[in-house]
Amino acid sequence: MGIESYLHEHIPLSAAMGVRVRVATPDRVELWLPMAPNVNHQKTVFGGSAAAAATLAAWTLLQLRLERAKADDAQLVVQRSATEYKKAITGDFEAVCTFDDDAAWASFEQALARRGRARLTMEARLIQEAHEAVTFAGDFVALRNRCVR
Repeated sequence: MGIESYLHEHIPLSAAMGVRVRVATPDRVELWLPMAPNVNHQKTVFGGSAAAAATLAAWTLLQLRLERAKADDAQLVVQRSATEYKKAITGDFEAVCTFDDDAAWASFEQALARRGRARLTMEARLIQEAHEAVTFAGDFVALRNRCVR
C-alpha cells in the first residue's frame, strides 16, 4: 500500500481534504491540497485545514523515519503544536516538511529504545505559488507497547 492510500484509509480526513502525496521520503514530505474542499466563508483556506495539512506532513515524515528505523510498531501522536498564519491561502497549496538533524534523530531513537517513549519537535510550512503562507511547529511523541488515549 502506498503512503497516499495509507493516509486516506487510516486518516480519513486526508481523503476528505483531497491530499495528494508528491514526495514521501524519510527526509522530505510534500503534500498537495486543492482549495475546494478546504475553503472557508472568506474564500481562503480554512485555518483548521491548514493546521491539519501541516500536522499531516510532519506526522508522515516521522512515520516514514520510524519505518526505516524498524520502529513502526510505535504509536505516533502530536502532543502540542503552534501554527502561524502569515498570509491567506487563496488557491491550491502544498504542505512541506523536511528533516536533517541527525543528532536529534539519534537522541529520539535512543530514548524510544531505552524508555519506550520519545519526543521530537518538527516544523512544516504551507506554500502557495512559491510563497510561504503558514508555519507549523509540533511536538510529536512516539510510544512503544503502550495504549494511546
